[in-house]
Amino acid sequence: MLKGLLSFNGRYRILHLSWFAFFLTFVCWFNFAPFATTIGKQLHLAPEQVKTLGICNLALTIPARIIIGMLLDRFGPRITYSMLLIFAAVPCFATALSQNFDHLVISRLLMGIVGAGFVVGIRMVSEWFPPKEIGIAQGIYGGWGNFGAFGAEFTLPLIAVAASFMTGGASNWRFAIALTGIISAIYGVIYLNSVQDTPPGKAYKRPKKNGALEVTSVKSFWAMIISNFGLIFALGLLAWRLAQKNIHFLNQSQMYLVWVLLAGLFAYQTYKAWLVNKELLIGKKTYAPSERYQFGQVALLEFTYVTNFGSELAAVSMLPAFFEKTFGLEHVVAGMIAATYPFLNLISRPSGGLISDKFGSRKWTMTIISAGIGVSYLMAHYINGSWALPVAIVVTMIAAYFAQAGCGATYGIVPLIKKEATGQIAGNVGAYGNFGGVVYLTIFSLTDAPTLFTTMGVAALICAFMCAFFLKEPKGSFAAAYEGESPEIAPQNTGILAEE
Repeated sequence: MLKGLLSFNGRYRILHLSWFAFFLTFVCWFNFAPFATTIGKQLHLAPEQVKTLGICNLALTIPARIIIGMLLDRFGPRITYSMLLIFAAVPCFATALSQNFDHLVISRLLMGIVGAGFVVGIRMVSEWFPPKEIGIAQGIYGGWGNFGAFGAEFTLPLIAVAASFMTGGASNWRFAIALTGIISAIYGVIYLNSVQDTPPGKAYKRPKKNGALEVTSVKSFWAMIISNFGLIFALGLLAWRLAQKNIHFLNQSQMYLVWVLLAGLFAYQTYKAWLVNKELLIGKKTYAPSERYQFGQVALLEFTYVTNFGSELAAVSMLPAFFEKTFGLEHVVAGMIAATYPFLNLISRPSGGLISDKFGSRKWTMTIISAGIGVSYLMAHYINGSWALPVAIVVTMIAAYFAQAGCGATYGIVPLIKKEATGQIAGNVGAYGNFGGVVYLTIFSLTDAPTLFTTMGVAALICAFMCAFFLKEPKGSFAAAYEGESPEIAPQNTGILAEE
């Protein structure tokens, strides 16, 4: 596996092209964070408004990851990823041309759709790599793609400074943000003409039903409905935040209207889920053991992703301003230091997947890493201006390692649940990462950094407890091929986590 990474042939070529697509979506998604304080000063934004923009950046990724997951399972990753990369130019230019807070809210809400790109590559990689290598393959895809957050925080301020001659010496953040959209759109065309959905001789397996996730038991159906409500709740929380007096984006009547619309969306989701699973719910259909899976396991993976990727989203969004204010640094320097957090994605997320592959137990890998997330964030709670800056950076990087390794370990399990629905399952799990980011950043906008670190640490320790007692080891975790496939043409599968 590791030797193959040095080549650009076969499945490794697909992996490299896909992680770079993910990299660009993350550069676009996080192109606001390095300039948050600068934009706030130029457009005369209140600190609470700047924090709220960070929440807006994550919000629409919640429904987008689910919708993209459905489109992905239907149309395939090649078309879905390409269109998303091209679309990224729209919110990038909208941000670059923004003149006030309202413009920025709309542009960052649209940018949240681009953040759904991660889901697409999960399915693509699972089509080209067998179960025994899925952890490291997904880790490389996710980790090297997540490195885009580092790319944004480290390079965009430099580009803005280099282009300052266009603005009379001021940091040209508008040019830097617009440039990310142009590059993404160009690569979208390249990706469309450079990849295939599956290896030669293998058909792309689609769900039998579209519109909602197909479950295999009545209990799983109700668990899925509760899960859907959690995502609607996060959007309602954002609407509430946008209606606060110090934000001035929504008034009370508009907030209530958004809540009514979200209630309608939840009712529609529930209706579609009922249509897809109607025969199961009325007792006309049962599933063979090989086709069953537990949605409760999906829900637990959603929780792990809240604690690892959700905390990463929150940390990447707030760390540049945190270092700038805590240690009195220039915004360019603070952005580069904060970039040490996403920088570790280059090795930490792949290592999480590799450990999951080699440790012999995906369950206990997830448990131990979740505990590490909890302890490291509780350590970060104590960072303040009296600390030596290098020590603060080290503590931040420890937290980064465990959070990102946890992401790799989570997606070392996701593709093993039910192959033909990987896009939808990955979308649900991924959406909960954004749910975590929205909740964590809302807490941060109302409190302070130490409270945020404490909240993320305690949540991760609870998650470790849940994994230890309730997460099940997926069947076929380390097989040479997915169930029902020959090793020569990996992978494909129907349900792996059997429902009891």
